[in-house]
Amino acid sequence: MLTNSVKLLDVVALTIDLPQDNLWRGQVGTIVEILANDQAFEVEFSDRN
Repeated sequence: MLTNSVKLLDVVALTIDLPQDNLWRGQVGTIVEILANDQAFEVEFSDRN
């Protein structure tokens, strides 16, 4: 488990570009699901449109 616990609905920001997913460093998302004993997270991102 991470030292700083991640919780459902926490706001997170990308630290790297993920062009294959059309996601860019600094883009903000919300944790919507916690998986694999707190080792994986589903994050929902939205664009400005």
